[in-house]
Amino acid sequence: MMRAVAIGSLLVVLGAPAGVAERNLVPTLENQPDVCPDQPPEPEWMQNIDVRESHKRLLIQQIYRAQSMQRIVEAQSCECPTRYPSWAAAERVYVERFASSEYWDIVEATSQYRRQANELRRVAMPICEAAGNW
Repeated sequence: MMRAVAIGSLLVVLGAPAGVAERNLVPTLENQPDVCPDQPPEPEWMQNIDVRESHKRLLIQQIYRAQSMQRIVEAQSCECPTRYPSWAAAERVYVERFASSEYWDIVEATSQYRRQANELRRVAMPICEAAGNW
């Protein structure tokens, strides 16, 4: 019985500061990037895509990310237009190669583009850090 009271008291003492801290958090709706503040927004159709189609949005995001890392590595530059161009090239790849694909094909392609972007990221990151754009 003593042990249960001690554990209960400990939970109250440790939980109280967390509750106070949670109440002090104020959510923000701003989504201002830390680098390259003039990044082009995602195309509106991607932002409004139906939840059941969200796997398509994830694929286009990963295509864009992989293309971005590839451009940085090829140019050996991380200027904002190189890192964050329009979404047109990623959309084009999606439309030409994946628009009529089945769900699992899109999931697999998303994983492949994610892996590609992550591999290129290792080379791109120091370039961008040197430019102050990471």
